[in-house]
Amino acid sequence: MKFIGIIPARYASTRFPGKPLAEIGGKTVIRRVYEQANKALDTIVVATDDERIYDDVESFSGKVVMTRPDHKCGTDRCLEAYEAITTPYWREQNDTDTVIINIQGDEPFIQPEQIEALMKCFDNEQTQIATLVRPFTPEEDIENPNSPKVNWDTVTGEAKLFSRKAIKASDGKYYHHIGIYAYRADVLAQITKLPQSPLEIKERLEQLRWLENGYRIFVGLTDTQTIGIDTPEDLEKAIEWYKHS
Repeated sequence: MKFIGIIPARYASTRFPGKPLAEIGGKTVIRRVYEQANKALDTIVVATDDERIYDDVESFSGKVVMTRPDHKCGTDRCLEAYEAITTPYWREQNDTDTVIINIQGDEPFIQPEQIEALMKCFDNEQTQIATLVRPFTPEEDIENPNSPKVNWDTVTGEAKLFSRKAIKASDGKYYHHIGIYAYRADVLAQITKLPQSPLEIKERLEQLRWLENGYRIFVGLTDTQTIGIDTPEDLEKAIEWYKHS
């Protein structure tokens, strides 16, 4: 099995334009994501639509490709990047044995063991898509709609439902959904062609489209808390976390 890490990174962001180029401890956010992913993967590429991000990745000798600016989500951008770094013949021979890992470009403290937990999901031949979950801690608000939850079978590892509402897993506990995905390459090509589904539109969660179309999503489990950067306030928290880590 070959694993390829792709980091979608847009410059435009409603809440925090330019966040991939914000700095934490003298390094850009996108560089920190890249370096963390590099601890777990041999092949990593940043997929961007902005020359400033492209130039920054090249400055630290990272691999980067330019992608179209009109993609609606990171999943579509991942497919374009994958096709840019491979040939049709190579894909024909290797798609079913290749897994694309979509690593969020705003997770500068993603841990290699979290990526490895996703990779391990593909030891199961039934896994088409994998994602990551983390148990809620007692002080966290399970009613917060900005923290999607997962109903998953904690014995088989298969996800049953994602929601912004407070839903439990089969063991009666609450789990955060962490938005990192891995897809078999042939499955990635298929799901990017699917139209939006009713439940996806209602919940504003892309992964529900895949479930509603019969794709099987398995989950990796982590206890590690990371800091995603969606706003300038998140960046300040990340800088403080970095100072004290």
